[in-house]
Amino acid sequence: MTTPRPAVFLDRDGTVMIDTGFVSRPEDVTLIDGAARAIARLNAAGVPVVIVTNQSGIGRGYYTEADFAAVERRLEELLAKHGARVLATYHCPHAPEAGCACRKPGVKLFREAAASHALDLAGSWYIGDRLRDVEPAAALGGTGILVPRLETPGGDVATASDRFTVATTLDAAVTRVLEAKPLARPRGGE
Repeated sequence: MTTPRPAVFLDRDGTVMIDTGFVSRPEDVTLIDGAARAIARLNAAGVPVVIVTNQSGIGRGYYTEADFAAVERRLEELLAKHGARVLATYHCPHAPEAGCACRKPGVKLFREAAASHALDLAGSWYIGDRLRDVEPAAALGGTGILVPRLETPGGDVATASDRFTVATTLDAAVTRVLEAKPLARPRGGE
């Protein structure tokens, strides 16, 4: 049996790529400066990277699952050009009013990723630009790091700073992860 390992769970829009609002076309995918480098640093350290993203545009009828898949392929291409890769991407396609368990801050997708890839949720980090991206850390026993954008509501930063770490960039958040990594080795004999 494989011993679960810590991972970094990243939000996609506003954390890895620029959030222009319901990105549905591959040509609209633009990496945030430094995001690929930050992910490549995690890859080099052997830390699995998983994207968990709310995609309510599908549930609202703005774009399709096929559109989402095309955007994901483009994101993977852009990351690969910088030597970065993501282990897996999980998405919630539901509109906010659907009341599903997979929409962040719900934890269903994180649990699915942990089961599929032998990940230690309590030893993992949860990084995103909105409070709902990092709140699963509290529910699952991990560490949340908010990387607010300029347009992130001020309340998110004020609320997060009481409960979570706040970093200025994804790269700064990754530095914190890598500095703490020895503290999060799998439990039991190692």
